[in-house]
Amino acid sequence: QLQCGEVLLEITQIGKECHTHCAIYQRVGDCIMPREGVFARVLRGGTIRVGDDMQCIARTQPFAFQAAVITLSDAGAAGTRKDKSGPMIAQRLRESGYTVIEQLLLPDGRERLEHELVRLCDQRQPDLILTTGGTGFSQRDVTPEATLAVADRQVPGIAEAMRAASMQITKRAMLSRAVSVIRGRTLIINLPGSPKACMETMDVFMDTIPHGLGLLRGTVHDCARA
Repeated sequence: QLQCGEVLLEITQIGKECHTHCAIYQRVGDCIMPREGVFARVLRGGTIRVGDDMQCIARTQPFAFQAAVITLSDAGAAGTRKDKSGPMIAQRLRESGYTVIEQLLLPDGRERLEHELVRLCDQRQPDLILTTGGTGFSQRDVTPEATLAVADRQVPGIAEAMRAASMQITKRAMLSRAVSVIRGRTLIINLPGSPKACMETMDVFMDTIPHGLGLLRGTVHDCARA
């Protein structure tokens, strides 16, 4: 949060893609928005003047974890199949107290997914991103590869736990190639494509990952139990 006099702002995004040379570029001769632009939500309004001091302050109250949901489906992106998994995941996140900041529906493939994962993690900076689809054996199922390509660190235990639990339901769970990783301060988890399987795999980690998200956020500092 940023405070300037009576004004209180909450940063929602750092940087923004420059798709065309806007007025800022025309005026300064450089595309500064991706690296210097910041966007904020006004929590308490007022007047800000040139020369006023602005301070970065810690939040005084706990706040909800933020999440994004990405569905990977050629048919869904083409409009020939309704996306059921994405909305179900988003609804469950909201019911669990998360703020869902974005829902995306993309065709299968690496380039677009890698781009959106990087944008979300580096600019919107949610605590959690859940992807659904693209984790199987099909030639177009490349969600794990795209996820690993943008990762800073891996968190194999989450994906392993999901497969272990799903194996109790269907032996085909061993064919899942889903991964779980960290980029920056964002946890990314690949979920299967079917709505039923998404709910089953979310059962595995929803009660556990808040501790990890708190560690990433810096609000939890000790993993030891009394």
